[in-house]
Amino acid sequence: MDSFAPTKDDRFSFGLWTVGNPGRDPFGEAVRPVQDPNHLVRKLAECGAWGVNLHDNDLVPFGASASERDRIVGEFKATLEDSGMVVPMATTNLFSHPIFKDGGFTSNDPKVRAFGLQKTMDAIDLGVELGAKIYVFWGGREGTEADACRDPQEAMKRYRDGMNYLCSYVKDQGYDLKFALEAKPNEPRCDMYLATTGHMLHFIETLDHSEMVGVNPEVAHETMAGLSFTHGVAQAMEAGKLFHIDLNAQRIGRYDQDLRFGSEDLKQAFLLVRLLEGTSGSTPYDGPRHFDAHAYRTEDMDGVWEFAVGCMRTYNILRARARAFDADPEVRALTATITDDTLDPLLAAGYSSDNAAALRAVSIDVDATAARGLGYEIS
Repeated sequence: MDSFAPTKDDRFSFGLWTVGNPGRDPFGEAVRPVQDPNHLVRKLAECGAWGVNLHDNDLVPFGASASERDRIVGEFKATLEDSGMVVPMATTNLFSHPIFKDGGFTSNDPKVRAFGLQKTMDAIDLGVELGAKIYVFWGGREGTEADACRDPQEAMKRYRDGMNYLCSYVKDQGYDLKFALEAKPNEPRCDMYLATTGHMLHFIETLDHSEMVGVNPEVAHETMAGLSFTHGVAQAMEAGKLFHIDLNAQRIGRYDQDLRFGSEDLKQAFLLVRLLEGTSGSTPYDGPRHFDAHAYRTEDMDGVWEFAVGCMRTYNILRARARAFDADPEVRALTATITDDTLDPLLAAGYSSDNAAALRAVSIDVDATAARGLGYEIS
């Protein structure tokens, strides 16, 4: 028996847009047939996945009638129940239709902003109907090619107004739903507003209902800018704002590749899993482990499911390695907190005039402290 085989207890999820990706790219047509969402759900269940996530139009075609929408959703709900799958997260496609060519919430045209809100409220209703507890916002068109087209301060105001409006809508409907904002530095726009997780964390604190808004960092989106994804996730976790996460792989400086999880920079993938699982002693992340990775264009449909199992199995292998690493006595000794019976109480007590005077009075052998090797390279 494969001890790393995924099970529903692992809480792994995929988007319909990932395993359903037909392999089309800017330079070539599709290499795989478009798949029925119900088939994708059943196959994911067979692979050991726990959940499936979706944009509104991954399930309900743009412009579908109310009766068609209800038929599609009814069939999908029956498939979820039959396969034992859940929908932990949903989101809105505010980037594919030409109306969103200059943004959904930040567009200069009020008709576009109004339509963006209409579409998102409908999509939120859909997500809640399917059981989603997390709603992700990726501002795929919220940015510019020609920066002089709008004052970026006005763009931030419009973005904030849109999020405040939707937070209020959710509260007014009595939905049990949290928002997670997803950052990206560029692509498809030349420059995107709120380009990193750090940008998002600040922006959230300016919202009317910041308590219900967190982040959804993606490996590829931070890595493509050369940033440490693990550090960004740690900042979000420390702030209590890691509501969801997108796992994949990426090479620095490239277009958004959405590669199979763990296929690039295995060390960073290991450190990320170690952080999420809390094996070093920190509080673990308890949300879904979502894969926003796409099977390569070289693969047929059999290859798609090999890719899906591979993403999940790689995570399980890295989790086992993280547990073993942090249980190793040598590692524990090297990473143990240095203690000092005099300094620890002073530093923990915070500032007061008396504490400052006591701290200044402590004699520290600077040269001896600087000369001490920490031994990190041994590990």
